[in-house]
Amino acid sequence: MALTTLDPTTALLVIDLQNGVLALPAVHPVDDVVSRAAELADAFRGHGLPVVLVTVDGAPSGRTERRRPGAKQRPTGWAELVPGLNRQPGDHLVTKRTWGAFTGTDLAEHLRFLEVTQVVIVGIATSIGVESTARHAHEHGFNVTLAVDAMTDSDHDAHTNSITRIFPRLGETGTTREIIELLSLTRS
Repeated sequence: MALTTLDPTTALLVIDLQNGVLALPAVHPVDDVVSRAAELADAFRGHGLPVVLVTVDGAPSGRTERRRPGAKQRPTGWAELVPGLNRQPGDHLVTKRTWGAFTGTDLAEHLRFLEVTQVVIVGIATSIGVESTARHAHEHGFNVTLAVDAMTDSDHDAHTNSITRIFPRLGETGTTREIIELLSLTRS
């Protein structure tokens, strides 16, 4: 579904734009993803809307057929946000230990306290952290928008599958520019 509107209280969720995750292989330049996410964060802050910065530190237990990169010992600074996001004192920080940002965190409660009804989601990896967070946001009853040019994945096919098959079932998609323009139109 194409981008149509943003609710009066929409929050930006930035997923896993941290040193360790950005060091992993990606199909799109991570600098572009960080730049677009920072552009969105600045626009949200400029309109007095919530910005939530999510990091991953740990992994859920359980066996998988694929080895988790860095699941054992991570280097110092692995979970630190990249400076390009320009973290501000009013930003809410969430540390997750699963793929999705809602499981085992205060994210849903924080958004409900702020009376948020919609989330815009960006970050890495499209088919893992972003998609899991979008699925949970949808299940929690939030309207979901995904900035498809502000995300990437380590697998091109997985990225494409999420954007073309999964995200249209969870909400609306648009570009960073479209979202910022819609913010400007609806917040003037």
